[in-house]
Amino acid sequence: MSTLDELHDRWSRDAVYREACERRGPEFELAHALVEARTQAGMTQAELATRMKTTQSAVARLESGLVPPSTRTLEKVARATGTRLRIQFDPV
Repeated sequence: MSTLDELHDRWSRDAVYREACERRGPEFELAHALVEARTQAGMTQAELATRMKTTQSAVARLESGLVPPSTRTLEKVARATGTRLRIQFDPV
């Protein structure tokens, strides 16, 4: 389990955090995927920012789950982390 998963597990004990996750589920899932792509690539936020030609604070905002990224930005993250962007819809 990654440190991010451990942190999420610990925070999930907090009712306010759980409610926010439920309300903003897809955004937080995307934020989690962004952090995972970066950490699996062994990069800091600053290193990712340099590869994306942006700032560390912009990467931090993306990873917060509060700023919805464009598809173009997601493609930049994928290129910078050596991953492939895949977007899918699952049946309910």
